[in-house]
Amino acid sequence: MNRIRVTATLLFLALFIPAALLLADIKTEEKSQVKFEGMLGRMMGLFGGKAAKEGVVNTVAVRGNRKASMSDQSGEIIDLNEEKVYSLDLRKKTYEVATFADIRRRLLDAQEKAAKAANEQPEARPQGQDVQMEIEFSAKESGQTRSINGFDCREVIMTVTTRQKGKTLEQGGGMVMTSNIWLAPEIAAMKEIADFDMRYWQKLNLPNMGANAEQMAAALAMYPGMKDMMAKMQTQQVNMQGTAILTVTTMESVASAEQAAAAEKKQDDQGGGGIGAMRGLGGLIGRKIVGKKDEGAPKTRATIMTTNHELLKIATSASDADTAIPAGFKEKK
Repeated sequence: MNRIRVTATLLFLALFIPAALLLADIKTEEKSQVKFEGMLGRMMGLFGGKAAKEGVVNTVAVRGNRKASMSDQSGEIIDLNEEKVYSLDLRKKTYEVATFADIRRRLLDAQEKAAKAANEQPEARPQGQDVQMEIEFSAKESGQTRSINGFDCREVIMTVTTRQKGKTLEQGGGMVMTSNIWLAPEIAAMKEIADFDMRYWQKLNLPNMGANAEQMAAALAMYPGMKDMMAKMQTQQVNMQGTAILTVTTMESVASAEQAAAAEKKQDDQGGGGIGAMRGLGGLIGRKIVGKKDEGAPKTRATIMTTNHELLKIATSASDADTAIPAGFKEKK
């Protein structure tokens, strides 16, 4: 009889206890870094400080209906019950408060301004230069495995290529984005962060912010290659299940045969100074990716930027203090 009572009590609690009390907690530590190449990269190294050189470490904690995201300089706390967002300045020990209504209004205003600007924007491309682009997608398992931060991971390589329609990448030039994704077996606790973010967006209740059928149709009409890319992604059947522990994304520019030849000719004509004399996008890419003649064949590819995102630690518990405004902070009004 006692066993029946216990079972009935547990069933009652599972069915009727408030949903917030059933939510699991989680606390993660993540590191992100963006590295630019060339002159921009050197400038970022000089003026970007520690964050540019070593990356930024963020902690994310979810406890019930509160989520806190903190770096060494700033932070944000979202409270779904209060429908408020607290923006923290950790250096000045101050915070500002915005209601969900405030945020909803700001986002809708920004959306309206963006739509208005797009309608008023004149045609940016000169006549005769209406170049159509195609997008290609590939994903494959490399077969490589390694241990990262205590997690056993396997590598999936995803590549997105943008090139001129009707030409190969080498002929017409373009862009290549490659992501090396190291996946561990799925960590169930990570779902708590995604679930919280979904509940937050549902609370904001923003119209026209999601991709509905009409928006998807418009996107497919504007970028015909997207449909093929999505279809190819489905047919490749790459196993993407798991939790991404490390993602390294590299973006490269690829010079067209015409740009590379023009850059090399200018270099020959002006004793190496021709690249600097080039103008426009072709010149920018040419200066970036064509090496000196005495270094062998011209380089047709150049890395623009590399991003790293790494999951350092996961804890399946969080305290009230992890999602609270730190002691001594004052509201900035």
